[in-house]
Amino acid sequence: MILTTTEHIPGKEYEVLGLVRGSTIQSKNLGKDITQSFKTLVGGELKAYTEMMNEARALATKRMVEDAESQGADAVVCMRYASASVMQGAAEVMAYGTAVKFK
Repeated sequence: MILTTTEHIPGKEYEVLGLVRGSTIQSKNLGKDITQSFKTLVGGELKAYTEMMNEARALATKRMVEDAESQGADAVVCMRYASASVMQGAAEVMAYGTAVKFK
C-alpha cells in the first residue's frame, strides 16, 4: 500500500475510490498524567505524551489502510492527520485520505 501526502503518484494512473479513514482515542494512565504534569513546571518534552501520540498515529494509519484495502485500493493519496483533545489527557487522532486503484 502506497501512502502519500501528495495528490499524484509519479508514473501512475489511477481511479479514485473515495474517502478512507481510521481513528483512535488514546490516553495515558493516571500515574503518567501526574508525572507529566510535574514536567510542565520545569519545561521540556513530555515523552509519555509523545509516545502516546506516536502510537495513536500508527494505529489510526493502520485502520485507514485496512479501510482502503477493504475497498480494493492500491494507494492512499492526499493523506492527512488530524487530532483533537477529547478530555484531559486523552486525544483522538484521525488519519484520512483518498483511496485510489491503479489502472
